[in-house]
Amino acid sequence: MQKFGIGQAVPRTEDARLLTGGGRYTDDVSLPGQTHAVFVRSPHAHAAIRGIDAAEARALPGVLGVFTIDDLDADGVGPIRCQSPLKNRDGSPYRAPQRPALARGRVRHVGDAVAVVVAETLDAARDAAELVMVDYDELPAVTDTAGALEPGQPQIWDEAPGNLCFDWETGDEAAADAAFARADRVVSLDLVNNRVVASPMEGRACLAAVEDGTGRLVLHVSSQGVHSLRSQLKSIFKVPEAQLRVITGDVGGGFGMKLFMYPEYVVTLFAARRLNRPVKWASERIEAFLSDDHGRDNVTTITLALDKDGHFLGLKVDTVANLGAYLSNYGPFIPTDAGSAMLVGSYRTPALHVHVRGSFTNTQPVDAYRGAGRPEAAYMLERVIDHAARSLGLSPAEIRRRNFIPPDSMPYATPLGQTYDTGDFRQNLEDALGMADVAGLDARKAEAKRRGRLRGLGLSTYIEACSGGGPEQATVEILKDGRAILMIGTQTNGQGHETAYKQILSDRLGLAPEDIEVVQGDTDRVSFGAGTGGSRSVPVGGAALAESAKKVIETATPLAAELLEAASVDVEFKDGAFTIVGTDHSVSLKQVAEKAAGVGAVAFSEAARWTPPASTFPNGCHVCEVEVDPDTGEVEVVCYTVVDDFGTVVNPALVKGQIHGGVAQGIGQALHERVVYDPDSGQLLSASFTDYSLPRAYDLPFVEVKLNRVPSTTNALGMKGAGEAGAIGAPPAVINALVDALSEYGIEHIDMPATPEVLWRLIHERRAAA
Repeated sequence: MQKFGIGQAVPRTEDARLLTGGGRYTDDVSLPGQTHAVFVRSPHAHAAIRGIDAAEARALPGVLGVFTIDDLDADGVGPIRCQSPLKNRDGSPYRAPQRPALARGRVRHVGDAVAVVVAETLDAARDAAELVMVDYDELPAVTDTAGALEPGQPQIWDEAPGNLCFDWETGDEAAADAAFARADRVVSLDLVNNRVVASPMEGRACLAAVEDGTGRLVLHVSSQGVHSLRSQLKSIFKVPEAQLRVITGDVGGGFGMKLFMYPEYVVTLFAARRLNRPVKWASERIEAFLSDDHGRDNVTTITLALDKDGHFLGLKVDTVANLGAYLSNYGPFIPTDAGSAMLVGSYRTPALHVHVRGSFTNTQPVDAYRGAGRPEAAYMLERVIDHAARSLGLSPAEIRRRNFIPPDSMPYATPLGQTYDTGDFRQNLEDALGMADVAGLDARKAEAKRRGRLRGLGLSTYIEACSGGGPEQATVEILKDGRAILMIGTQTNGQGHETAYKQILSDRLGLAPEDIEVVQGDTDRVSFGAGTGGSRSVPVGGAALAESAKKVIETATPLAAELLEAASVDVEFKDGAFTIVGTDHSVSLKQVAEKAAGVGAVAFSEAARWTPPASTFPNGCHVCEVEVDPDTGEVEVVCYTVVDDFGTVVNPALVKGQIHGGVAQGIGQALHERVVYDPDSGQLLSASFTDYSLPRAYDLPFVEVKLNRVPSTTNALGMKGAGEAGAIGAPPAVINALVDALSEYGIEHIDMPATPEVLWRLIHERRAAA
């Protein structure tokens, strides 16, 4: 086995650079003549703009310009368009109002950008922004997810009557109705999937410039993919793609939120072109709460039909998804095609019907957040299954055993259009139960009770669809000295791409990691890419990389044969050398590269584009054990166990890091995080970390992980994807554990986040009623 090849838990090669201050994030980039942008944002959730007076701001020393939508319109700058291909249930198009980069005529959420100030210094821009006077005529606002669709609510867009964006369905309604008609038991839950903020360590930032000599627009930006942004900017600025360059360096976390086109990127590019000066903007943390796209925010009624033995017969789901005031790039896609198709879960459910409506509200737009619809689906499904188990007197494990899709049914075509290729869901469950010592739970509960604590255990299983987002391309250049340069269209956001890609290339070409350079995030150097999201980077990008390496070997073999004075068919490549079969006569890849390059620098350059033939389906089981202090409502997550099937694993250490991070975010949503808007004014009440709680180190347990590796049959490397799994499995496991802990009070459901206050009130209400 290669020392640095596939399957090795080697340390991340990028860490030495990042931990010693060698990272180059967007805000680290500075250009000669650079200026600074500060945005004037609406203090109101909904208001008509009667006028903007920027005279005093423009007169401030150092101010270069104050711009509004009128200036962008005069330059022909277009709107930001939603990229979701969605149809209503009747086949009609969904309502997609255009989003201007600065508010036109009306603001629709607190933080909506009205104007931008550009100045020589950041302080001057801040001072001038405070002097821009906007005359607002405040209008009624609505922030409630489902309430926005009720009659008589404030109308946010004239072209979306009743604040309805889309009315979508999937599945077979008639079959579901028939299943429910013959059911012995029907159980139902009303669920809230709370709105959250992505909160990456590095906030959004951009630096826009006009390239000397060419007039090209150049955007340095913290993103999850430069090519999709360039494609959108081409349409917004109505210029050829060749007139745009987008660059992303190191990124300090994205979690989906940095995929999208934001108004700040458009406006800074406009200002840079207007002023012919570089313009930088970097979000402050409070500004991020107001302007970064949020995640989740669904309300659902889910109903499960079962026979007398607890076998699933049918499932009905009715969801309202909050899209915010504007449509982000993929907002409508997340609660519909992205998430709803996974409501089958790991189970044999013959008939399903899913109905989703999207609502406009006077809130920040909502889009993909780690898992992008799949955590929402898993939460609905795993909560109603636990609820059904209690209703039928079955254990949570037993009801799942009775309904799992067995391995011998693979490939399995689900009623919602997916085809699962591989998976052993029961094995994941049994392994997780054993690792979590479920057999000893009763004794632990009794011991906790003696200490005045309530102990509970919850489990969840999950399956998700990954490797979407289209094809990926990798180009491998072998230099004269034998070193390699990999150019690939994904974008690291801190996951360890550099290490994983080096491992694959080392495995295929026998190169040392220090002899491999990985290039991402520059549309000039990387010709094509679909970016990072949906756990696609290493599975899809890695497959393209492996194909590129194969092409290098195929191209180099005839030259190696010539050096060896042998026929090409008699030469094999292994561990970095070409050898005549059955002999010890060999030449290294470096020697062949020296010969091939001649007087040039590059010996071989091979590109390959790999398109996934189908989705991959990571799956697994989470078991969470909690203790609750009934006197305070405080929760301690005392044990956490995960068994995951990610197929082939390039680097187990990277994968476990992804699991730990995802579980932390899932626990955060379940117990801590919640975006809160005032229902009357639309003001954001959780606009900083003073009021928005992230989990701290002491809130998180050690996560015990086991990997059950069942290779995917639809991925060239057998990979399934790992980046989102922790965030999918954790929320239902945590809430299921809390319901178990509080079952003696007759509590059947707790909405997220289950904060100490929420739990204390529930416990004391039940105590008072007893």
